[in-house]
Amino acid sequence: MAISASMVKELRERTGLGMMDCKKALEEAGGDMELAIDELRKKSALKAAKKSGRTTADGLLGLKVGDEGRKAALVEVNIETDFAAKNEKFIRFVNDVLERVFETGETNVEALLADGLGAQREVLVQEIGENITVRRAAYLETGDGQISGYLHGDSRKGALVELIGGADSLGRDVAMHVTAINPLVVRADEVPQEVLAKEREIYASQAADSGKPADIVEKMVEGRVRKFLAEVSLVDQPFVKDPNLKVSKLLSEDAAECVRFVRFEVGEGIEVEQQDFAAEVAAQLKGAQ
Repeated sequence: MAISASMVKELRERTGLGMMDCKKALEEAGGDMELAIDELRKKSALKAAKKSGRTTADGLLGLKVGDEGRKAALVEVNIETDFAAKNEKFIRFVNDVLERVFETGETNVEALLADGLGAQREVLVQEIGENITVRRAAYLETGDGQISGYLHGDSRKGALVELIGGADSLGRDVAMHVTAINPLVVRADEVPQEVLAKEREIYASQAADSGKPADIVEKMVEGRVRKFLAEVSLVDQPFVKDPNLKVSKLLSEDAAECVRFVRFEVGEGIEVEQQDFAAEVAAQLKGAQ
């Protein structure tokens, strides 16, 4: 069967894949459009699987807050390079993932990719040529509070904040602060005991080396612990837009209280293998001899 240009065009529109891939698939399927689509999906899944082991430390965040601030979503979708993160199709995929989380409240990545988003990802991996992963998602919903969000200009850092009381502008300011300063908890008493114990152990070891008496060492340790708690607790931090004003004071001026926050930063915690380009080239040349 002769494969017409219109058939190739239709297959391209339905799959988003390249012209030559579509033409070849139609030829192999004898012009059967549905069979060609099935075969392209199989090949797409295979290519995606081959790329699945490659590190994705770049990418974008997606953030959406409902009009009344009653619900919000934040997602991180990763890709291998910052160049590919600017691809329009990748950006659309990030938005599609975001919309799914916002509409359903689903934050389990496997569940999110169990239907059309998974197939969409596989096709995109084949088109762009880089591994893509939906790394994490957060969904907040409130009854009495107000959810606000802030996404930094490059879409690589962002936060959601829930306040009780205060205007949305205050919520956005607090979300901006969380994005920039990266507190660990809202209040000091929320710091996990294991984290506190580890910090105390480190400070005790450092203070012991000072050679000071035990009672002085104990005071030094407790002083450093108090400083640590103030540094990692949102309400005890100097406000990013006015260092002379603590966040707790900023909130109290509007009779507001911060209930919780979520902060994402693209690639945080992902170890990227650093390759020596010169050594890699030298090894390739040596192997070619």
